[in-house]
Amino acid sequence: MKTIKYIKHIVFVCLVIGMGGCDEDFVEVNTNPYAVTEVDPALLFAGAQRSHLGNWSAEHTIVQHFVNPFNQGATLGFNFNEDIDGVNNPKWNGSYSSDIRNLEQALILLGQDEGSNRTNLTSMVRIWKAQIFMGIVDTYADVPYFDAAKAVSELIYFPTYDDDEAIYEDLYNELTEAIAALNPNGGFVSEDLFYGANSEQPTGSASAQVAKWRKLGNSLLLRLGMRYSKLNASRAESIVSEAVAGGVMTSNADNAYVKYDGSTFTQGENNNLRNFSFFNYAAEPLVDQLKSTDDPRGQYMIATYDDPGAVANDTDPDTDLANQFGVPIGVSDLQLSDTSLGYRGTNGAGLAYSQINIFAVASPAAPDFYVTYAQTSLLMAEAAFRGWISGDPEALYEQGIRADMQIYELYPNTTPITNAEINAYLAEPEVAYDAGNALELINTQYWLVNFRNGTEAFANVRRSGFPDLERNDFNDNLLANGGDGFVHRMTYPDREASANAENYAAAAAAIGGDNLVSRVFWDVP
Repeated sequence: MKTIKYIKHIVFVCLVIGMGGCDEDFVEVNTNPYAVTEVDPALLFAGAQRSHLGNWSAEHTIVQHFVNPFNQGATLGFNFNEDIDGVNNPKWNGSYSSDIRNLEQALILLGQDEGSNRTNLTSMVRIWKAQIFMGIVDTYADVPYFDAAKAVSELIYFPTYDDDEAIYEDLYNELTEAIAALNPNGGFVSEDLFYGANSEQPTGSASAQVAKWRKLGNSLLLRLGMRYSKLNASRAESIVSEAVAGGVMTSNADNAYVKYDGSTFTQGENNNLRNFSFFNYAAEPLVDQLKSTDDPRGQYMIATYDDPGAVANDTDPDTDLANQFGVPIGVSDLQLSDTSLGYRGTNGAGLAYSQINIFAVASPAAPDFYVTYAQTSLLMAEAAFRGWISGDPEALYEQGIRADMQIYELYPNTTPITNAEINAYLAEPEVAYDAGNALELINTQYWLVNFRNGTEAFANVRRSGFPDLERNDFNDNLLANGGDGFVHRMTYPDREASANAENYAAAAAAIGGDNLVSRVFWDVP
């Protein structure tokens, strides 16, 4: 776990502003000889690489991977079509409060360090900042962008919200310019958590590291281009073609991910599933998909436990797909407890339904995958099917599935999925490639590939319309304000309405209201 050693150096970074004194003794006496007075921007960058991937109770609930069926106060949320600050905020807080601020500060420091050989670090910061902002825009629509994180550098305390489409145009510029600026003869960024000296896949040289970041950058550019597929097909084709021509990921060795040790450094969202397992359930659409296709990944994704309220005590849960049952969407725990209504009832301190497997994919020691070869291959499969790039859609589709299954050996308590198992899965009637049903097949697999990347799963379900999920009709909250019964964005944090009131009001008006049914610009009905 090479990453862990380096994370220790980036947990806390202190910025100290020096103060001039009126007397030399005063300065000497009041100067802490152990204070951090200079910060390496590479450490700020490394800290921000562990960016927010989405929450089980938020993005994963919207796309029906996960369910919290308890509708009691703090447990209210998307399973009941409720607009709750506690489930809307994590993406905003996790992205702005630390990541964007750190990356903005890193760029400021790099800009001041004239003559240094840090062009590659600057490019990596720009690429990763674009990735984070893409996720923020995809989640909220208009957000502070051009003035974001500039309270210290430019004294901008009340940033304006920028148009989401304008932000996307600038993200395109940032990605293309940063990719072009990467220099194989430049400096090696040892601190890089993806491909640096302490990563799980170290490159060891600037030229090899640059090659990886070019693939990562172009794979993000591909992702960005595909967002335009419903809005502007010609724009999508142009960006996608450019990305593929520039060189995208070509194997799992290119994956951008971070590993945790599960004790000193844990995957926080997964750790919560272990600590608050009473609320942890797999959604019926996910379970039904895994069972109907005999998906070999399923045993590592879901399980049933002796006691749903204390899953950590059951170190050998039942992972047989035949014994898994997902919680229906939009149904409360009181209903699920009543077997006379046709539900499965209770078990121990919880409900008699499948939960997320906390010993494998949702282990506190599970890696976080940000951009992968599997994602990239499936997006290329769709692009090839649409005629935007050359290539065999079927081959790319199967390549993406195979790549995703092969990385499951990186999760704790798993054994490699064999080629025979993968081939059998690819031959399943509901999986086997069919040109007449290609878009649904490809994007259903993308939904599965992003089982632990809620941000990307939420974005692609809206973009593609697949899988074809049933509407949650618990109430009519998603039919008000012109809604179609589905969540299309998360709302801004409530505090924005008071802390940045004028700009918040303008943003809410610009997107058609700060509610769950307004749409991001690329989310065309």
